[in-house]
Amino acid sequence: MRQYSPDLTPPWKKKPKPVPEVPADPGLVVEEPHTGFCGAVIRCEAGTVTLEDRFGKHRVFPLEPGGFLLEGRTVTLVRPKASVQRPTRTASGSVAVPGARARVARAGRIYVEGRHDAELVEKVWGDDLRIEGVVVEYLEGVDDLPSIVESFAPGPDARLGVLVDHLVPGTKEWRIAQSVTSEHALVVGHPYIDIWEAVKPATLGIEAWPRVPRGQDWKTGVCRALGWPSDNTGAVWQAILKRVQSYKDLEPELLGRVEELIDFVTGSGGV
Repeated sequence: MRQYSPDLTPPWKKKPKPVPEVPADPGLVVEEPHTGFCGAVIRCEAGTVTLEDRFGKHRVFPLEPGGFLLEGRTVTLVRPKASVQRPTRTASGSVAVPGARARVARAGRIYVEGRHDAELVEKVWGDDLRIEGVVVEYLEGVDDLPSIVESFAPGPDARLGVLVDHLVPGTKEWRIAQSVTSEHALVVGHPYIDIWEAVKPATLGIEAWPRVPRGQDWKTGVCRALGWPSDNTGAVWQAILKRVQSYKDLEPELLGRVEELIDFVTGSGGV
């Protein structure tokens, strides 16, 4: 008794089966049917794939639809999807914690003098500070420190760290910093006239930060000396900040001071 296929569609009316797409992962063995070349994928680039046969010979073929045989089946090789590489380090160089949620804010705080300084600290240390639950606040000037410290009332469970610009012994700013420093309040300063100087010149493609004569606005003088727009230093700073990708772009003197403050606020005695 004859057996008939339940599909009575004439062959010439049947739609061809779609050719499966297969990622051209390294090591996948395929055959190019027109040449008979059989080999393993060693490289896949835009529009081409490179195969290596068992004798070590390389051949480059175009990535055409249905252009290869895989275990006797016609397939279309496609470029593998790029795997998402999660950063193993934060911008500050700390070990990254994928999926870590920000900790509830500590009672302790870090104050940073200068808006640009605060933006730089956020960019490089922001991930670490959120995990540690440390809030960074903007300090407009050192003259405000005594009232801030008095209002904050640092203690064993609420430490206060402060980063100020160009803290030179014997100056008015230095005396103010000394007056508020205590077991639970730490004031440190970086040696730079402005936080711009904490960015390594090589990061910006310059040989060195230019010297600016005393009495002249430092940012304006730097911009003029380097041929940068001097009428909008805020925009210049944003361009500088954009070039900073990690702690490697900053001078060690700043790195040490910020890390010191984070350790102080999060150390024994903190919440």
